[in-house]
Amino acid sequence: MQRDASELSQSGELPVHESSRADRRAPLLLHVFPSFNPGGVPIRIAEIATHLGSEYRHVILALDHGYGARSRISTSIDVEFVSHSIPKRRVIKALASFYSLVRSIGPDLLLTYNWGAIECALTNSLFRICRHIHLESGFGADESDRLLMRRNVFRRLALAGASRIVVPSHSLAKIAHECWRFDVTRIAHIPNGVDCARYAVEPTVRGFGVTECDRSQLVVGTVSPLRPEKNLARLLRAFSAIGASHSARLLIVGEGPEKRKLKQLAGELGILDRVLFVGHIEDVREALSWFDVFTLSSDTEQMPNSVLQAMAAGRPIAALDVGDIRRMVSPENRSYIVKRNDSAAYVRALDDLLQNPSARTRIGLDNQSYARVHHGVEGMFAAYRNLFEEATGLYRQA
Repeated sequence: MQRDASELSQSGELPVHESSRADRRAPLLLHVFPSFNPGGVPIRIAEIATHLGSEYRHVILALDHGYGARSRISTSIDVEFVSHSIPKRRVIKALASFYSLVRSIGPDLLLTYNWGAIECALTNSLFRICRHIHLESGFGADESDRLLMRRNVFRRLALAGASRIVVPSHSLAKIAHECWRFDVTRIAHIPNGVDCARYAVEPTVRGFGVTECDRSQLVVGTVSPLRPEKNLARLLRAFSAIGASHSARLLIVGEGPEKRKLKQLAGELGILDRVLFVGHIEDVREALSWFDVFTLSSDTEQMPNSVLQAMAAGRPIAALDVGDIRRMVSPENRSYIVKRNDSAAYVRALDDLLQNPSARTRIGLDNQSYARVHHGVEGMFAAYRNLFEEATGLYRQA
């Protein structure tokens, strides 16, 4: 059952948790997120927690106090959302504050997520409060072009006590070994998975402002947070370049700080009347059911859930060759995954898919079949179950 802890005061008042293992229904996992608002990582962990059911209890801490993805966790799951402020730019106080929080909760396993939770990882590495796993899924705008040396060094220090570094992509596994200097035995490569059956079925209700008369138009669509590293300005410019030769619309699904700037750019490009900023939607199948072509224009990705969802929905993909995207899609789709800095090739990929209905259909079906064989959610669930069992000392009987 979901529940909130009492609001933690700045004075350091903390919730008290029963620490007796004998009284626990299941091992307690403490998850520390930079944010638990809707996004690839929070939604994936919500799905995993729901799938594991009563095997684990969960405490979730969002350092930005954002808990918008809590609705993705089944109400039957034993999960508590705590509020706690970690002092910023005051390292010693931040370490002491997080140390007190973890000791009060008494988790069997600490899970930290991405760079935004790195100070919490450092605290546990310094004081070895409990078993620790760090999950890294990608980079923000400040590391979209190249990794920062100071962060590489800090990661080595902060994650020294982590038993596993979990990554979703081959490219990130390589970075963790070669740049962060972690032994390969500590790196767990767990690819993301998608519920292929769920996304293969189109929803019965489709809406968010697109009318039935618009079905005479082709639709290019993306699902992405509106953040700088997603470089949706590149998509707007590419769509502008092909717009004159197609009766097409562009649907952008997602929210974020770049929205106003992107709308302004669409106006400057003269395409605002053909671009729909949908905002956040709970069931992304509603958007995918309208897309003829799915696209990503990001400067940095690893193994994006949105690509897996589009593949499972039978959509062709036009995207940039970042992270594992080329590996993810079916071989038939790979010629439409282009070099990041080749804007002309990106325009050609979109244009070619829009001009060729038979190619769209064929590649979409190929992607759907490829997702079922290579990206099913069952493998991901099993890998996380094994990871948590290993860390908490639980092993299933044969």
